[in-house]
Amino acid sequence: MLLQKKSVRGLLWVWLGLVFGLSAPTTALAATAYDFESDVAIGWFELFYDTVKAQGMAPPVAARAYGIAGVTLYQAVVPGMPEHATLSGQVNQLGATPKGIPGYAYHWPAVANKALAVVGATLFAAAPAANLAALNTYYKQNSWAYRLQLPYSNFQRSEKLGLDIANAVLAWAATDGASQAMTNCVYTPPQTPEAWKPTPPAFAPNPALPCWGSVRPFVLTTPDQCAPNQPIPYSEDPASEFYADAWEVYETGTTLSNDEATIALYWADGPKDTGTPPGHWVAVTSQLLGDMDLSLGDAAEAYARVGMAVADAFIACWHTKYKYNLLRPVTYIQKVIDPSWMPYITTPAFPEYTSGHSTQSGAACVVLTQFFGNMPFTDFTHQAHGQLPTLAPRSFNNFIEAAAEAAMSRLYGGIHYSTGNMKGLTQGECIGFAIENKITFVK
Repeated sequence: MLLQKKSVRGLLWVWLGLVFGLSAPTTALAATAYDFESDVAIGWFELFYDTVKAQGMAPPVAARAYGIAGVTLYQAVVPGMPEHATLSGQVNQLGATPKGIPGYAYHWPAVANKALAVVGATLFAAAPAANLAALNTYYKQNSWAYRLQLPYSNFQRSEKLGLDIANAVLAWAATDGASQAMTNCVYTPPQTPEAWKPTPPAFAPNPALPCWGSVRPFVLTTPDQCAPNQPIPYSEDPASEFYADAWEVYETGTTLSNDEATIALYWADGPKDTGTPPGHWVAVTSQLLGDMDLSLGDAAEAYARVGMAVADAFIACWHTKYKYNLLRPVTYIQKVIDPSWMPYITTPAFPEYTSGHSTQSGAACVVLTQFFGNMPFTDFTHQAHGQLPTLAPRSFNNFIEAAAEAAMSRLYGGIHYSTGNMKGLTQGECIGFAIENKITFVK
């Protein structure tokens, strides 16, 4: 981890270029990615959050998109980070990506801007027209500003590198099996008493993305590298451990306090209403990068860490979900305890064990702590994105505390047993440490 402030020298030449039309000398043009502010990267990832929300992406699919975008940004600027290692050869099956022409200067914000524009247009091709237009407008605004600052040859060279890197990353991403998992998945839900059943109110007959666990992870060796133990044995006996786990959900839901209800809503992060659970952690990352005035190089490393963490967390979690196919609390409670009971938030249409939000929050909290340190923060995600209902910002002593609250929120919402939440949190922490142990960012 290396946190650096943006270079005053780099900003001076940007100002001189805008005000007087002056171009920086060759030495300034050869600046590193740490000589530039992170604004262009933050802007892209904030737009990606809003596009995920508008497109209504499922959380695992959104997590993959954030992960690909993080890898793209990092690979786009790592040639301008001499002390950093490429992800090529470290991320699963990611081959060499273009590094630029030796001895020639590059403008790293322009490289990143082009790369993220190309990747974003592919990842979000099904987004509403207004959101696609917003992505294109953002790219053009940045591109025009850089064109005014730079000699044309430097601008062209930088855009070409961004394009080539984006195409290389997209070619790699196309081989991960995600398309097949979404379109060619053959799955027959088991019919055993403990197996998942369609849940109210929609009673969707088919669970979501049952083959997502077969998608190639970014870093994990296999989807079950951090697999938890099997869930508590199913039983309808009131003296059993499974009954007790379900009773806790039932009792919590029937006595829910205002604070608990707020926490359940705060971390609900539903598709179409928000940028999804992985987007919540991406938004926190964006906020902290801006608040701390960190550089483009720092942003690239942070987004790569978080993106890969949430992407692998959803692959691993979905592998676990469809291995055990455990029924949701509402199904069990209505059958065994109280047929009129309903959860506080709507139950998603896929198996319970483990909790996806818990798993990805555990992974995110590890990589964020490794990058930013054990620091307090206030999360403004919902206010920053104008989401309804308007939820007040929440403050935490550290990322682990926030992840634990995210996991607990699923109990308050009535959609997960405590065992699924806690095992998911542990599974996610294992994934986060697997990324930190395998990937070398600083040489």
